[in-house]
Amino acid sequence: MFWVARGVAVRITRCWRDDVLTDQVLWVKGMKTFDSPFIVLVGSLVVQWLAGYGGDLLRRKVRPLRKETREDFETVQNATLTLLALIIGFSFAMAVTRYDQRKNYEEAEANAIGTEYVRADLLPAENATGLRELLRKYLDQRILFYLARDEGEVGKIDVATGKLQTELWSAVVRPATTQPTPVIALAVSGMNDVLNAQGYTQAAWWNRIPVAAWALMGLTAVSCSLLFGYGERRTSVFVLILPLIVSISFFLIADLDSPRGGIIHVEPHNLISLLRSMPAH
Repeated sequence: MFWVARGVAVRITRCWRDDVLTDQVLWVKGMKTFDSPFIVLVGSLVVQWLAGYGGDLLRRKVRPLRKETREDFETVQNATLTLLALIIGFSFAMAVTRYDQRKNYEEAEANAIGTEYVRADLLPAENATGLRELLRKYLDQRILFYLARDEGEVGKIDVATGKLQTELWSAVVRPATTQPTPVIALAVSGMNDVLNAQGYTQAAWWNRIPVAAWALMGLTAVSCSLLFGYGERRTSVFVLILPLIVSISFFLIADLDSPRGGIIHVEPHNLISLLRSMPAH
């Protein structure tokens, strides 16, 4: 009986892991779509225009909007437009917050690396020289991380960064083990801040607007375009105005939310400034 229960538990665990991995793969594929704000702009514009044009055809050829129902229709239309404006406003605030967070962590990384570079003087001379050289290489990789736009290049940078982190930690652990003094402990603490700063940065770059939020915005926008087209009594070209405005808003949100795509990026100004301030050897 024990082995049967154990086998069932293993199967359940495997199924749970498979579901988690599947959800992660779908999440990554979904987020790649929003890494290209121009695709978001064109795609949302086309879909919303088709919805608006479909609403216009529905009013003109299938079910005309009567005068006695226009007032109620306009109430629903205005409420839907207000809901769309609120969703776009909240999403824009989320994107700006995440963008600011990435900028703040870039500054924090520069401060942590600069502090550890100075604290290298607390180590014995032979260890301090090697630590400073490793910090320069590590700083180069962190700058490349912010400037990289290709995912393949980012993978190579992550591998190199991981190796350097191991070497950096070993560079401060060895003298700390040999001479466990409070002064050397400061260098170990500073290195811990350097490694933690990179982890916080990576978490901030993964922190994106959820796909479900994008789906809600898109569904609301399509509904608004459909209602706008159905209630509009002018030319069909006029139906393009709302989709154009909303698509531009989606473009801006996607651009701010995407760390590497689009035209708005977090530039490593603090890291580059720190690199220039380090004496060359």
